Amino acid sequence: MDISARADYAVRALLVLAEDADGDVAHPADELARRAGVPAKFLEAILGDLRRAGFVTSRRGSRGGYLLARDPHDVTLGSVLRTVDGPLAEVRGQRPHETHYDGAAQHLATVWVAARAALRDILDETTLADVLAGDLPAHVRALAEPPEAWQSR
Repeated sequence: MDISARADYAVRALLVLAEDADGDVAHPADELARRAGVPAKFLEAILGDLRRAGFVTSRRGSRGGYLLARDPHDVTLGSVLRTVDGPLAEVRGQRPHETHYDGAAQHLATVWVAARAALRDILDETTLADVLAGDLPAHVRALAEPPEAWQSR
């Protein structure tokens, strides 16, 4: 699995907005980029996608900028990733359930579907509010707990 820069930047920007979701303070794109630690030019295009998908709203004027349009408890990481990158898992440009193999690889599609299900189980069950509070779902914490989970292979 590869989380794109777009997806990472989108989630980080939304986390900054979620941090201030109780207020009515709009954040200009350059401030949001600085606070999220992402390139401003890159973020501007991502904010357009997030606005069209209803994750953020924009306000014009001297107090203009972006605000989170949804409750942070209602925004899953999976929904954000799908918005900026499309499907969570693809195999050669196809969705896992669309793959078909013959011969020795005949059961491989089942593995790809299971991998997508595992991604969904993590990303569709984890919200911005969870990440912000550090109160991740128990099954997500359990997967990240073993030291080998943090090692590159």
